[in-house]
Order: sequence, then C-alpha cells, then structure tokens
Amino acid sequence: MSQQRLDELCAEVERIADLLDARPEAAGGAIAAFNATTGHDYDALEFADYDGSRSLEEFAREAARPARPVVADITRDELVEIVRRLLMADPECDYYLRLLEANVSHPRVSDLVFHPSDALKDASAEQIVDEALKYRPIAL
Repeated sequence: MSQQRLDELCAEVERIADLLDARPEAAGGAIAAFNATTGHDYDALEFADYDGSRSLEEFAREAARPARPVVADITRDELVEIVRRLLMADPECDYYLRLLEANVSHPRVSDLVFHPSDALKDASAEQIVDEALKYRPIAL
C-alpha cells in the first residue's frame, strides 16, 4: 500500500470522526461511502472510538486491506505460517486472523489458536491447522 493511500484513508477516518462530533446526521453517508470504497462494514462507533484501541494509522492500514482476504488454493504450509504468526503475537495479528478465518471452514478457528481445548494446549501451529482442516460442515 502506498503512503499516499494510507494518508488518504487517515484523512477520511479523521473527517468522519469530526463529522460524528459536529454533524452526526451527515456521517452516515460518509461512513457508507468509506465502506463502499474499502469493502468493510465499519459503523459509527468504530470511527468515534477508534483511538481507544488503535492508532489512526492502524485503522487506516486495516481499512486498506481486504475485509475477507480469501486466497485461492491456499496451502497447508501457508496456513501454518499464518497460525505461527498469530501464536507469536505478530503486530499484524488482526489481519492474519481475518486471513485464517476467511480461508478455513472451521467456525471457531480463532478458538483453536487463542482458547484451545485441553487436547490442543501447547499445540504447534501444524497441529492447530490440522485440527482446523479436519472440520467438515454438516449439510442440513
């Protein structure tokens, strides 16, 4: 992502946050336009309180990335690397978690990583991925 794009997103996030303070009735359209251009589904609260949980630049970087980053033909090794980064608390954890969730069908794959069952306590990234890949949805 270019610095120019990041700067544009930062400016728009700040503009929307200011709109929410000054003219909340006008913010809805600005949020909808932001979501349309980024592919995300942010709500007013996320703009009003973004600085409570992340920096402006972190919010802009998140918005610049795909909301559901599906990778065609993702491999087991790639999934293992994603889980490894999650386990190491990589600074980009939010993105890697979205990437993992978008590319495996397990409905609670984040629990396998962050809240494992007793069977997966201290499991390796490979073991976590194998468990996630075992899941098969039940057809109703």
